[in-house]
Amino acid sequence: MTTTADRSPGSQPDARQAELAANLRAVTARVEAAAADCARDPRDITVVAVTKTWPASDVRLLHGLGVRHAGENQDREAAAKAADCADLAEPLHWHFVGTLQRNKAASVARYADLVHSVDRPTLVAALSRAALAAGRTLPCLIQISLDADPRRGGVPTGELPLLAEALASAPGLELAGVMAVPPLGRSARASFERLRELSERLRADHPQATAISAGMSGDLEAAVAAGATHLRVGSALLGGRDYSVPASAPAPVPEMSA
Repeated sequence: MTTTADRSPGSQPDARQAELAANLRAVTARVEAAAADCARDPRDITVVAVTKTWPASDVRLLHGLGVRHAGENQDREAAAKAADCADLAEPLHWHFVGTLQRNKAASVARYADLVHSVDRPTLVAALSRAALAAGRTLPCLIQISLDADPRRGGVPTGELPLLAEALASAPGLELAGVMAVPPLGRSARASFERLRELSERLRADHPQATAISAGMSGDLEAAVAAGATHLRVGSALLGGRDYSVPASAPAPVPEMSA
């Protein structure tokens, strides 16, 4: 597997590190068991530690435990943590996993190593300009809406081919694969199987788009069974979130759970 709570001033770093280490062992064991159940190599599965609302000190502790992939869903918090952790000897890979507004594209393009949530042509254009300005090639996943609910983000399945073409041809961007969140009230397993089908169709025209971002703390086993290459794991690694407590920036209203 690729791996990438007390926040009071008096909390002990050693105790928090031990807590995170225990959580990481538990998540690793779950991923390895899920991979064994479907004859997959767990080394092909990247666990992204979604650290939203948790302080940069937790990101640094996770890095010390071997985690190399961190995810955020708000640019303000992500940019601050990326800057705070820029001095790490072995760099972190930063994943932007939340709804992305066009006016944040320039900032995200400076630190993100993978954007999971591209869902409209205007965002493709904004990210393309930003990546070129930053002198980078930015890998991106297309977020797919499995229920066409506009409130939750994602491109409707019928519009996937056109958006894929736009992203694949955009200067400075790379079409890396797909992402989805299971619709509310629907089976995670069925949702992830649908995402796998859509991924297979996409790869017929874009064979390089092999990544599938699916699965969070509560449903990662179903995601592994459906071929997920990236798992967005938050609470199982870091503990339950308190959105009233700021981390590197004021805590946002959650856009998706992890």
